[in-house]
Amino acid sequence: MQEMDLFAAFAPANTLPDQLPESPWPLFRQWFDEAVNQKVTANPNAFTLANLDERGTITARIVLCKKILDEGAIVFYTNYQSRKGKGLSVHPRAAAVFHWDSLEKQVRIEGPVVKSPADESDAYFRTRGWENRLGAWASDQSQPIESREALLMKVAEAMEKAGVSIKDILDKGDSVEIPRPPHWGGWRLWAERVELWLGGPGRVHDRAAWTRSLSPGKNAHTFEAGVWSSTRLQP
Repeated sequence: MQEMDLFAAFAPANTLPDQLPESPWPLFRQWFDEAVNQKVTANPNAFTLANLDERGTITARIVLCKKILDEGAIVFYTNYQSRKGKGLSVHPRAAAVFHWDSLEKQVRIEGPVVKSPADESDAYFRTRGWENRLGAWASDQSQPIESREALLMKVAEAMEKAGVSIKDILDKGDSVEIPRPPHWGGWRLWAERVELWLGGPGRVHDRAAWTRSLSPGKNAHTFEAGVWSSTRLQP
């Protein structure tokens, strides 16, 4: 009886399946969709991205997941000349952490990164608001600037270079034509290791990890993946 009471005291509301699934990806997508549908935060698709910069220093920041590929990769977008962009070009590996506190769920993804295909980046860029598209042209991301006014002047210069006027914006809004700058686009973080975490009473959490091997695919944007192996982990 005491043993049963103990099990009941530490039983979480949700647990990972006793028999871990062959792949963690469907569970990750289910958790991601749950967070988005329930609007648990203003940006439920936000995650922490950690990588090495050009000098090999660990650096991290929050970015937004804009796509989940069935093959086991997540997509985010940035300036390729930013600190993270330059770092990823030199050290093409990264780690991502999604944490949805109100759901007591966390997902960690680690693996190699490659740039997204240009047509995929073009397609996403066209969905952005005109302000965001101009900002991508105006900002030398991560570089110093003397003032906020100087930054706004760069936005005005970007409008002039793009041939966009205030009248165009007032008339056309987000349909105004502003092409994607060559220094801006997507990255794909391919999952080589995935860890799923569910919060539990007394910090006796439910936790498991999956790993697989990745080898270069048929093009520069993909990998050939091996079979996932899994194990439960102590919290």
